[in-house]
Amino acid sequence: MEFTDFSSDISTLEADCLIVPVADKSDTLVPISGVDEIKTFLAEADSNHLLDKKHGKLSFLLAPDNCKARWLLAIGCGDKPLSAAKYRALCDSVAPALKARKVRSAVHLLPRLAVESRSDSWKARQAVLGMGYGDYRYTTTRSAKSSKTTLEKVLLPQISAKDISEAAAMARGVATARELGNLPPNLLNPETLAERATQIAETYASASVEILDVAAMEELGMGALLAVGKGSEIPPRLIVLRHNGGENGGENGGKKDAAPVALVGKGITFDTGGISLKPGAAMDEMKFDMCGAAGVIGAFVACCEMNLPLNVITVVPAVENMPDGKSYRPGDVVTTMSGKTVEVLNTDAEGRLILCDALTYTQKFEPRLMVDAATLTGACVVALGRHASAVMSKDDELAQMLIDAGDESFDRVWRLPLWDEYQSQLDTNFADFSNLGGSPAGAITAGCFLARFCDGVRWAHLDVAGSAWLQGAKKGATGRPAAVLAQFLINQSNEQ
Repeated sequence: MEFTDFSSDISTLEADCLIVPVADKSDTLVPISGVDEIKTFLAEADSNHLLDKKHGKLSFLLAPDNCKARWLLAIGCGDKPLSAAKYRALCDSVAPALKARKVRSAVHLLPRLAVESRSDSWKARQAVLGMGYGDYRYTTTRSAKSSKTTLEKVLLPQISAKDISEAAAMARGVATARELGNLPPNLLNPETLAERATQIAETYASASVEILDVAAMEELGMGALLAVGKGSEIPPRLIVLRHNGGENGGENGGKKDAAPVALVGKGITFDTGGISLKPGAAMDEMKFDMCGAAGVIGAFVACCEMNLPLNVITVVPAVENMPDGKSYRPGDVVTTMSGKTVEVLNTDAEGRLILCDALTYTQKFEPRLMVDAATLTGACVVALGRHASAVMSKDDELAQMLIDAGDESFDRVWRLPLWDEYQSQLDTNFADFSNLGGSPAGAITAGCFLARFCDGVRWAHLDVAGSAWLQGAKKGATGRPAAVLAQFLINQSNEQ
């Protein structure tokens, strides 16, 4: 899908469809050349009861004679000033409606809406992200394949080339994360995820990849990560993707030897719970337990698409957690790469065990900032539901960077405390600490566990267990947190 800007009279633009918001408030649409004639046409349509102005309602009409477009898609905005959330919901609804009509090109006027406390740049970027989100459809394992998208070109009012390129790259990153998350576990396992990462690295001149096998991880002493993978016939892999933006971004401010920003993603490609077996109901959703990995890989794709003048390291521990005679057990004590020992109280608290070794390994690159993303705890779903991801960090500035990036990308995060008072819940008589802190504050004690491996590093943890996928009729991966991490990388490159 190609995005481009326009500044001419909308009635003169060559496109199949004109997308116009409608609301009871006559001043909802910010003035633009040619819009007054459209408003007159819509007023007549409204008087003939052809429009539904309720929020999210769509009305397809034949465009007026003075427009070159064939169709006019009127999108109801309701009768109140639009919030950011309601605006983004409208943006997400556009692409599916256009594809249903086999529209190939469209003029998109939603960015001309007045949205509470939001800039024109933010509105335009959300329109692009929304088009990308709405355009995605999972077909890989469906026998009835959809043809390639019929939506080819979208014209947006007075949007900068920078906004277009960044938002389009972020949309591709989110689509990558959704596709990886949606793939079934018989097709996506530690080995095939490593293969896909290799394919991604081969796509971009700035990218490179290294895959560590079991022997390499044994030599490094990754006892926690390897313990989780013992029950699977498919061996673990440690995926290391690099974006060398400092080498080719000099004139844009990049520095070849600049310390990298590191992203680490939990890659449990399927989680049965191991010996601490999960209930059977909804266990199929545990293919989504690698959505932290999918999110950081999606952010990596967006970074390479933009060729950000920034060095980025993306590390993914890819493991399958299965029950078997060789599986690790409750009561086992494992030795992590850091040398710290952990008593396993529950084999279903495995994400923190693979992440702790990955976090220790990542520190060899001496990152200036390190962020991990993981579908880590059901407790996070209880705390925040599916609208917000949790962010935890002892670094106030870094936490705020992620909150700001979430607000800009509308992939929002909410901060939970990471106080030392919670650490005592990990105490045990049989190791340095345990992998479980009990039911109170379960998301926070999981963050406390990871914090023990990040001393002296500017680190933050994102728990995306509630936000990474949807249930019910819209079941599937959301692509989160690819957008917030991509925006975070954009902001870091701007600062650098």
